[in-house]
Amino acid sequence: MKHSKEDILNIVKNEDVEFIRLQFTDIFGNLKNMAVTTSQIDKVLNNQCVFDAGAIDSIAGSKKSELVLYPDLDTFTIFPWRPQTGKVARFICDVYNPDGTPYEADSRYILKKVIKEAKNMGYIIDLGPECEFFLFDSDEDGNSTVNTGEKGTYFDIGPIDKGENARRDLVMTLEDMDFEVRASYHEVSPAQHEIDFKNDDALNTADNLMTFRMTVRTVAKRHGLHATFMPKPRTDFGGSGMTLNFAMYNEMGKNVFASKSDENGLSNIAYSFIAGLLEHQGALTAICNPIINSYKRLRHGENVPSKIGWSSDDRDMCIRVPANTEVCTISLRSPDSAANPYIAIAVCIAAGLDGIKRNLKIEKQGGYLPGSLNKAIELLKKDEFIIGILGKLVATKFIEEKEKEWDDYCRQTSEWEIDRYLDRI
Repeated sequence: MKHSKEDILNIVKNEDVEFIRLQFTDIFGNLKNMAVTTSQIDKVLNNQCVFDAGAIDSIAGSKKSELVLYPDLDTFTIFPWRPQTGKVARFICDVYNPDGTPYEADSRYILKKVIKEAKNMGYIIDLGPECEFFLFDSDEDGNSTVNTGEKGTYFDIGPIDKGENARRDLVMTLEDMDFEVRASYHEVSPAQHEIDFKNDDALNTADNLMTFRMTVRTVAKRHGLHATFMPKPRTDFGGSGMTLNFAMYNEMGKNVFASKSDENGLSNIAYSFIAGLLEHQGALTAICNPIINSYKRLRHGENVPSKIGWSSDDRDMCIRVPANTEVCTISLRSPDSAANPYIAIAVCIAAGLDGIKRNLKIEKQGGYLPGSLNKAIELLKKDEFIIGILGKLVATKFIEEKEKEWDDYCRQTSEWEIDRYLDRI
């Protein structure tokens, strides 16, 4: 929703807003927050909120002592779950240097640059996510667990679906925050759910994904449940993904991915976009599946995307183009919600645009997605194009932290190893 400064001032006064949260996302997809009272509203609206960047290593290890938060007025929303007197609202913010230039390691800025590149090429990217998550029981102290007594599966309803009430509350809360929810339902595994919301432009979609995760966790807690977007929280359950459905339009509003003369309904632009995604898929996987646990989900033979290729019906392929749909979309099925949505969406769009600019053809398919975070990071390090999209500061910090994460993981002795080897070796 479009807001002017005057609109914001009127809403704050008329709705009895007392606190305002200024939110931004670090390079690893963690939502950060600074809260002020509405006595500071003029300072907020005039881009004068400064924070200590040196204390937040995860925004790329800034050596600067100060950075500045610029609120995006169109992201203003009041949290429905907070008190109705002395309400709490928020802005999603861009991060700037004190001299008024964008901070190069700001996730939102990285995405904005790619959106501008698409616009310069005459394209507008439209994007719809499909988000899966688990609602597990909390223990008697309110701590998270991976336990559930539920036995629901795909499209089940209550009382088998014990998360139905929480999911309904989630949908209503999201709609109070101006989301348009397309569908919500129980997924395949016990305690697993999916909520899909309306396609939007790339920046709004990334903003919505961050708001969505925050809202799911908050509302679940009110129901005594713990919501997790962890890709594979239990060995015996299926994994959770974050499918990204891309459509692309020209300035006249025509979907440039669609062609009635092609047997697959795809234009040459669509084929080149797919070819770009496939060529850079190794590096994209490091960004779109950025934690060790991500690769426990991407296992061949488990009805999840594991191969580098595209198809209309083979669900082993990382890219799917649904047949017989009104809107021609390209679905990248491999990402998960551990990803920073701004950076993940940015590198995917950039890869597709690279395919279009170079007129790439899909010459071959085959091979598998990287089988581990370590392998994905090695592929990212070799992909100079994707490194360029991230920028040197973000790429260096991201790779450094992920290599450390892999090293820490390899040093651990797991329960699986103890069970398998302790008595026999």
